[in-house]
Amino acid sequence: MIVSRWLVLPLLFPLAAAACDYPDEGTMPLHRAVTKVKLLPQTEAWAAELHKSGTVVQYALMLDHEWRKAGRCYWTVDARAEGKTWRRFYVSPNGKSVLNESGRPIAAAPRKATGSAEAKAARR
Repeated sequence: MIVSRWLVLPLLFPLAAAACDYPDEGTMPLHRAVTKVKLLPQTEAWAAELHKSGTVVQYALMLDHEWRKAGRCYWTVDARAEGKTWRRFYVSPNGKSVLNESGRPIAAAPRKATGSAEAKAARR
C-alpha cells in the first residue's frame, strides 16, 4: 500500500503546526512573558503579601499549554505559591498582550507622570 507523503507529514508533526511562533530573540521572549505577569499591579500586591509571611512565589511559563483567542496564540503563565496556582495568565509571544484567566485583556498600569524637559532642567 502506498501512502502519500502529504498524509504522513501531518501525522509526524501535528504539534508543530499548532505551536505559537517563537520570536527569534533567544530566551528574551520567555523572560519577557514571565516579567509581564510578575509586574502586573495585582500580582505585585499578591506576591508582596505572601513574601511578608515568608512564602515563596513562583511563576511557571508553560509552552506546552498554549492558548488561542481571536486567531492569536498565547503562552500560559501561572502565578503560584505553596504548590497552588493563584492565577493563570496568557501572554502573547511578543509580550504586547496579556490576558486574564477568562481571556480578557488586562489593563496596563497607569504611566507615572514625568516632568517636561524644562521642568527637569529647572531642578538641576
